[in-house]
Amino acid sequence: MQDVEVHYCTKEKYASLLEENVYLDKVHLLKEIGIKDLILRLQKEKFDYVVDLHNNLRTFYIKKRLRVKSYTFNKLNWKKWLMVNLKINLLPNVHIVDRYLEAVKPLGIKNDALGLDYFIPEKDEVERKWLPETHRNGFVAVAIGAQHSTKKLPLKRLIELCDKINKPVVLLGDSNDKVVGDLIEEFFHKTDDRNTEESLLELNKKTIIFNACGKLSINQSASIIKQANAVFTHDTGLMHIAAAFKKNIFSIWGNTIPEFGMYPYRTSFTIFEKKGLSCRPCSKIGHKKCPKGHFLCMNKINFDFYLP
Repeated sequence: MQDVEVHYCTKEKYASLLEENVYLDKVHLLKEIGIKDLILRLQKEKFDYVVDLHNNLRTFYIKKRLRVKSYTFNKLNWKKWLMVNLKINLLPNVHIVDRYLEAVKPLGIKNDALGLDYFIPEKDEVERKWLPETHRNGFVAVAIGAQHSTKKLPLKRLIELCDKINKPVVLLGDSNDKVVGDLIEEFFHKTDDRNTEESLLELNKKTIIFNACGKLSINQSASIIKQANAVFTHDTGLMHIAAAFKKNIFSIWGNTIPEFGMYPYRTSFTIFEKKGLSCRPCSKIGHKKCPKGHFLCMNKINFDFYLP
């Protein structure tokens, strides 16, 4: 398609994700209170088409007010409901990115098969010299956060994972993850006991933690991921950013499942999950705590991997 102008509409808090996207001509932001103002601004653009990749009541209202031809993403909600509530799997074996592209297929848009893109503003590029000296010759990124608690490993299991990585580690997450990150860092920095320190050296233990949780913006975290030798991450946004940079991803799944179509796209990845649980998936999104109380989906994951 030639001479096409592409606009993108999203919530204000996601603006930084699109700041340097070279494929977008204009970004429209929804303020916390102001959908009517947004619609007035969108109406002035006189669009030919609207592509709705969110498919909810708000986007339905926007489409109705714009009164132009639209194409809408199929969220497969009833199939997800069957999987969550009755464990009947009718979900297609298709990544969500390819399902998004199905929505614009009538416009003649095809997948370029090059994977995802993510553009980091120059001001947010993190230089290696800003990292601790122990991490400047290479490190593994571990994204410990997620939007819901049942998508995150418990503290004890995060410590176990970092110990097994046995290399310099940068922990990534927002300010809500800082306390957990501090506890992990503290665990690996306990060197008061000389005998313990010598034992770790004898075992060739090399896990040195730098807790960057709450210290970096999303774009700065993306820069860290771009430089990492490998990335361990929950089912969260940083996983998809890692996929954009074609990283070797170790993807950790708790109450959600890769079958929902949101696994790493077009990059090398390993899935960590506990299959065979009758209660999993318990949600298509997540919970504040395990509905059953045992959290077996995270507590029983086997961390079987090799890092060169």
